[in-house]
Amino acid sequence: MSFKSDIEIAQEARPESIAKIAEKLDIAEEFVECYGKYKAKIDYNILDEMQDRKNGKLILVTAITPTPAGEGKTTTTVGLGDALSMIGKRAVIALREPSLGPVFGVKGGAAGGGYAQVIPMEDINLHFTGDIHAVTTANNLIAALLDNHIHQGNALDIDSRRIVWRRCMDMNDRQLRFIVDGLGGKANGTPREDGFDISVASEIMAVLCLSNDLEDLKQRVGRIIVAYDHTGKAVTVSQLKGQGAVAALLKDALKPNLVQTLEKTPAFIHGGPFANIAHGCNSIMATKIALKLGEYVVTEAGFGADLGAEKFIDIKCRQSGLKPDAVVLVATARALKSHGGVQKQDLGKENIDAIATGIENLVKHVENMTGVFGLPVVVAINRFPQDTEAELQYIEDRCKKLGVNVILSELWAKGSLGGKALAEEVVRVIEHENNNFKYAYDESASIREKIETIATKIYGADGVDFMGNTLKMIADIEAQGFGHLPVCMAKTQYSLSDDPLKLSRPRDFRISVRNIKASIGAGFIVAITGEIMTMPGLPRVPAAESIDVNAAGKISGLF
Repeated sequence: MSFKSDIEIAQEARPESIAKIAEKLDIAEEFVECYGKYKAKIDYNILDEMQDRKNGKLILVTAITPTPAGEGKTTTTVGLGDALSMIGKRAVIALREPSLGPVFGVKGGAAGGGYAQVIPMEDINLHFTGDIHAVTTANNLIAALLDNHIHQGNALDIDSRRIVWRRCMDMNDRQLRFIVDGLGGKANGTPREDGFDISVASEIMAVLCLSNDLEDLKQRVGRIIVAYDHTGKAVTVSQLKGQGAVAALLKDALKPNLVQTLEKTPAFIHGGPFANIAHGCNSIMATKIALKLGEYVVTEAGFGADLGAEKFIDIKCRQSGLKPDAVVLVATARALKSHGGVQKQDLGKENIDAIATGIENLVKHVENMTGVFGLPVVVAINRFPQDTEAELQYIEDRCKKLGVNVILSELWAKGSLGGKALAEEVVRVIEHENNNFKYAYDESASIREKIETIATKIYGADGVDFMGNTLKMIADIEAQGFGHLPVCMAKTQYSLSDDPLKLSRPRDFRISVRNIKASIGAGFIVAITGEIMTMPGLPRVPAAESIDVNAAGKISGLF
């Protein structure tokens, strides 16, 4: 049986004009800035007009630890929004923007899949409205101001050995992880070791996503630490007098982007921080606007619930005052078999034993959402044609022992019709089940205690090993008055541990913290674990090799 590709399905769609989508949400024309026929930016000043309006219900879609088999988290997010619309609810979707790195690397496009997609799919996956390019330019402006300051006399006495601000680009390029720049003599700068991060790992991206308005963004940018002077004192962007120019570069990028699904459900797509490096959530601005406009808002957090959902709650919710009304945890029988040790080529065969092993990963994530965070959970099984009734029944029975319901989802193949039961169950859970929302840790805890709490309570580790001088780095950050900030763990997405080879629910392991970074503008402390890198590389066969465009400008192979 042959299936249409995601891009073929998307290109066959007949979308409504974005002006009509905005009208569907009763957005006044003065707040709509069209980028062609099917994309628009919504002026964030609309929040001032709606400040007295009651918020809708917030649904967080997350997933088990990702595998090569795929889980379908974005597909579920999009399809659930469509399904809620189909059953008569005023639904709005809030997603992140795809980074070009994964688009051309391993993952390919990231706009949903099958008949649960956001469109225009090609635009969303490529340059979209230029937000990530603006982030890249703003980041690199700070780098240029920093190096220019040193070149022009170094009035701030910056220690060139303690520069912590790196340049960035929105592409996977391992060659740029570690470089030496400033070569060629005095006129060309000061030679030093340097490197690039991927743009979506930049603190500027986190600032964009966590800012409440343009003035807040400007203040956050000013607080960013870029280097330390020879006495060990932090040097910030405000000391370089760069926050105004950076805010000017980001003033339009701060406005959320409005698009639509294949079934014409409104969708905000804004901001794109990685969840294995940064905090993995779309912007506070987009989420708040969506909550004022919709009865139900469906959003997602990147990678597994140990990363995206934890950061959504402990970072985004803390900084915004938001809280989820329910969690949808996405899994597949194929992915659970993968966690049970089955190779990708054998995932189509029934294997209850492998599911019995792999389902411990799902169990841990459910326990975290219900026990640690106190949230009601629905498990959505993204169904594949090869799944057997015995496998699906085993998953359902095990989840019922945890007190959560399992709903089979066929959103990829059937669109909203394949998610009607899921939508109804989510509404029921929100209306009838207890929500005892809480954070994983108290903000008054020390940075070390916060890291240890995440590692032991969320990941299931026995403890944390602080490598090198990381404890001194923590002490320095706390001495500067930043110990109250939440922690953003940079960890592999492929395991609950910091070792990507430890699948399912690892036991008897420790988390190794090898570096600490103070992202004061974003408002969190980054703890870098294991071998996580802030600049990914391309795989042996990049997705870029399959992407093409014909003479008429029609793109193929994007996903």
